[in-house]
Amino acid sequence: MVDCGSLRKPSAATIDQVARLQLDARRSGCELVLTNAHPFLLELIGFVGLSEVLRVQARRKSEQRKEPRGVEEEGELGDPPSR
Repeated sequence: MVDCGSLRKPSAATIDQVARLQLDARRSGCELVLTNAHPFLLELIGFVGLSEVLRVQARRKSEQRKEPRGVEEEGELGDPPSR
């Protein structure tokens, strides 16, 4: 796995280097996986036609947590809901 999070401005030369690393890894019986890839890197990989060859895990957005709901009141089974 290669963490691509620090790649700020990937270029065609970057893609060339990554493709060569992938080729070397496959020749060794391994596979290269790129993690934390910036959307621009994904677009560039697709543009040069290597999206089928390079395994890439996109950068995950921080999960937006839902606001906690209010505490529900405890009641008896026969009690009508309070409003």
